[in-house]
Amino acid sequence: MNARAEIHWSASAQDRRALLRRRDWSWLQGLEGLWPELERLYGPQMALDAPHGRHPETLRFDELRQAIDRAAAAFADLGVACGDVVALFAENGPRWLVADQGLMRAGAADAVRGSAAPAEELRYILEDAGAVGLVLESAALLERLALDGPALERLRFVLLLEGEAPTNPVAVPCLTWAAFLARGASSPLPPSPTGGPGRLATLLYTSGTTGQPKGVPLSHANLLHQLRTLGVAVSPSPGDHVLSVLPIWHAYERTAEYFLLSCGCRQTYTTLKQLRADLQKVRPQYLISVPRLWEALLSGFEDALAAMPASRQRLLGRALAVSRAFHRRQRVALDLTLQQESPATRLVAAAGALLIWPLHATAGALLWPKVRGQLMGGRLRTAISGGGALAIHVDGFFEAVGIELLVGYGLTETSPVLACRRPWSNRRGSAGLPLPDTSLKVVDPASRTPLPVGERGLVLAKGPQVMAGYHNKPEATAKVLDGEGWFDTGDLGLLLADGTLVLTGRAKDTIVLSSGENIEPGPLEEALVASPLVEQVMLVGQDRKQLGALVVPKAETLEAFAAAANLPYPGADPALLRALCRECNRLLAARPGSRPDERLGAVTLVEPFSIDNGLLTQTLKQRRDRIAERDRAAIAALYGEA
Repeated sequence: MNARAEIHWSASAQDRRALLRRRDWSWLQGLEGLWPELERLYGPQMALDAPHGRHPETLRFDELRQAIDRAAAAFADLGVACGDVVALFAENGPRWLVADQGLMRAGAADAVRGSAAPAEELRYILEDAGAVGLVLESAALLERLALDGPALERLRFVLLLEGEAPTNPVAVPCLTWAAFLARGASSPLPPSPTGGPGRLATLLYTSGTTGQPKGVPLSHANLLHQLRTLGVAVSPSPGDHVLSVLPIWHAYERTAEYFLLSCGCRQTYTTLKQLRADLQKVRPQYLISVPRLWEALLSGFEDALAAMPASRQRLLGRALAVSRAFHRRQRVALDLTLQQESPATRLVAAAGALLIWPLHATAGALLWPKVRGQLMGGRLRTAISGGGALAIHVDGFFEAVGIELLVGYGLTETSPVLACRRPWSNRRGSAGLPLPDTSLKVVDPASRTPLPVGERGLVLAKGPQVMAGYHNKPEATAKVLDGEGWFDTGDLGLLLADGTLVLTGRAKDTIVLSSGENIEPGPLEEALVASPLVEQVMLVGQDRKQLGALVVPKAETLEAFAAAANLPYPGADPALLRALCRECNRLLAARPGSRPDERLGAVTLVEPFSIDNGLLTQTLKQRRDRIAERDRAAIAALYGEA
């Protein structure tokens, strides 16, 4: 292997076996060709289930293919032709997928975004994409958009997935879903699309936290690469149940959905509100989500544990400690840590794991099946986390109770998956190995010189899943794609000798203290949310002497903490804040490799970050600039600038 940190995927024996077990989709020229084959393979089996909409729906694989063909015929009859773009602003459900694939079957592409996005952002996307049609969640969204001018004049139709047509008519035909499908039933199916896999499949728009959102054009080839290669990590069987909670228009959820349906899985759409109930009702074998959800499930376990009798708390607490210790030692023994251990250390770890194995096995037989049942329904085989870094204490909890938690890494611009952990190489704390045909390298952020293995720098990626460039933004494209096709991810990380990627932060999130020290907030925030006192946290300190923290507390545990220390609560009492700061610094100091400048000078309590208040994205990532703007007075007070 090259001493430089540049890793090209090479087919390990395990990857080859995993791919051989999956169906060969190499013949596909576009996603529209998937559904007739799935009808042939799994026709009478259930494909999609949406129990919580205004009109609960289920579709078998044969019904799904028929609905897609009807949608394609209706779109063609409405004037949609090969190469056109139609805007699709709606939320999860079978109708979204039918519209999405109906457009692709008609040879068109969709520009997608969630219906809860600001109206001005949706209007910008409609204009930027040059959309000739508009598919919306409901008439209420159409009214909120208040379309006029060139964008409205270009539209050939508006399609509503839910509800009735608006009482105030618009200047273009407006169809309900029932009328749309009826139109498709009486119209001829258009010819199969031409142009091969390089043609545009979809335009996904970035969140636009700074400036206007950028359109990411993904081709059929980009998406088909994911469908063909995700099987190196996940091995579903036909009929397996999948619970879908992430926004379907997001690249991560969307690609996973295409892949899991291609394996014959049954997909149930749920919501964050209904998730806990549906975990028990559906009892999925697979769940794909983001770090925030896994943190919430762990928090739910901790809350339930706190409500148990003291004797049962002690039993579960000790059993959890034993299982965590067993897996830690096992990982060292199997060389599945983030540092290279000596043979002697691995031998000692193996002996230590063997020593406590009987206790761990007892907990695995008597306790953890009940915990898995209460948390996830009891049938979950594989949980997949993406969309952000997963805190190591969360990762370790699910490992301890017997849930295989895999982590994938990528971006919208990479369709999205670049790397993922494999079941046979599940290094906790890492982003895993590159997907097939994918290359990763780490370079110096300033000079772009490749760095040695193990040295931290900027992560670049190249592969069939990488976009060709932003839509109508050549300057932005030039900033992230070089002449050799290497894409600048904007992430900092390092590569291990076996090709495993370890992420250490976002280049643009780096906090530079007045001393010149660079601080990556992500790993520190992960350490802090491990505290039972902290629900959410964001570090600040750019150009300041010390770090500070905006803390969303866990009210009940903070109240108990205050009572134990005889401090006032509620309220931002200075003595309570100093005590909380000391507790946070204790956690930061306990981190391996902790540095003195990674300490907090002060903390303050703030209101929660949520999707509803615009401070979290739909995949529950923090919008750091918006949080800083909302809490600018609190930040100023942290540094005595109020």
